Amino acid sequence: MGRVSFHTLGCKLNFAETSNLRREFESRGYQTVDQRDSCDISVINTCSVTAEADRKCRQIVRRIHRLNPRAFIVVTGCYAQLRPNEVASVEGVNAVLGNAEKAHIFDLIEGFVPKEHTQVNVSCTDTHTSFAPAFLSDDRTRAFLKIQDGCDYSCSFCTIPMARGKSRSASQDEIIAQAESLAQRDVKEIILTGVNIGLYGKGSLDENGGPHLLDLLYRLAKVDGILRYRISSIEPNLLSDDIIDFVADTPVMVPHFHIPLQSGNNAVLGAMRRRYRREVYSHRVEYIRRRMPEASIGADVIVGFPTETAEHFTDTHTFLANLPVTYLHVFTYSERPNTASVNQTNRAVPPPERTLRNRILRALSDRKRHIFREQFRGQVRPVLWERNVKSDTIRGYTDNYIRVSRPFDRDRIGSVEKVTLGSADAQFVL
Repeated sequence: MGRVSFHTLGCKLNFAETSNLRREFESRGYQTVDQRDSCDISVINTCSVTAEADRKCRQIVRRIHRLNPRAFIVVTGCYAQLRPNEVASVEGVNAVLGNAEKAHIFDLIEGFVPKEHTQVNVSCTDTHTSFAPAFLSDDRTRAFLKIQDGCDYSCSFCTIPMARGKSRSASQDEIIAQAESLAQRDVKEIILTGVNIGLYGKGSLDENGGPHLLDLLYRLAKVDGILRYRISSIEPNLLSDDIIDFVADTPVMVPHFHIPLQSGNNAVLGAMRRRYRREVYSHRVEYIRRRMPEASIGADVIVGFPTETAEHFTDTHTFLANLPVTYLHVFTYSERPNTASVNQTNRAVPPPERTLRNRILRALSDRKRHIFREQFRGQVRPVLWERNVKSDTIRGYTDNYIRVSRPFDRDRIGSVEKVTLGSADAQFVL
């Protein structure tokens, strides 16, 4: 049928949905090729969290068009959803599909034959009520399983509700069936993913109304063959003590949480329209530490928000330095069209100062990650060995999200092995 390449930017949800597209193309006889190889069709699944994400998309389109001038280029995802005309104007783009349309690519693009004008199919997110299932499982050891889409929150810096629509969920039965299917494919670990998975159940397809995330976790824990479940990211106001208790008391739930913070200063959190204050966040972290001292806890932080003064940033740094989190994902604030915070340009933090604050928090993250790993040096932890990243090693994660490697051994791939951890610098097991 032809050769197709895929390019994905952004979150694991995007990667899961790209994986679905790849399987759909392959089921119709297409051959998936590397991004650098010649192809007949190229599908680019985009992110639009920052201006840099938009720029990368345009850069990828131009590179593909230069290398494969006859390739049919499809751009989909959040950038396509939010700014379809801008995407359509990039030289080489043949079709633009919104987030809801990506699941119907073969219905909307007939024969992948270029037309005189770029084809644009983007529906308003207000009409997005259906749920398109997706999962990513490329190495047959870990899989990202989509359980929820969309978001009902209105954070002042975020475009995701405009790009993804209202919160909606898969039914429990559908998710359980997918988990059982993944177990039959010898997948050992499932990472539950979505836009705001703490809202799971709202917009659920279950006939008797939407269950809560905890209800789903109870059922997933009973699926034979899956050895581990991770919760990819969950808002602190939606992470209940009951969920933490369930993770602590259930062997297949791993001691790892990723909890977005965004700022450690309450005034900035208010300007961001976040639905909690830092006292709620610290309670969640401290409760996790009481129940699971070995747990890994990650946090998202945004620096350079328009109202973030130098004193606010220092407050955030001090809060995080004293908080027993394991690592930080640090993002530099980026003005996004049609968000509430973009109207606060009179209070904008200069870009060099944003960069400096990012660097400071990344250094703090490096120190915290090193300290966390070093405290487990010489201890025994279970590791799920994944595919080989380099020819002479295999890599994997402990249950509490410490990345380790060892000399290559094909027989170990896909197995969970109790190993003694080496030093933080070497990242090798002993």
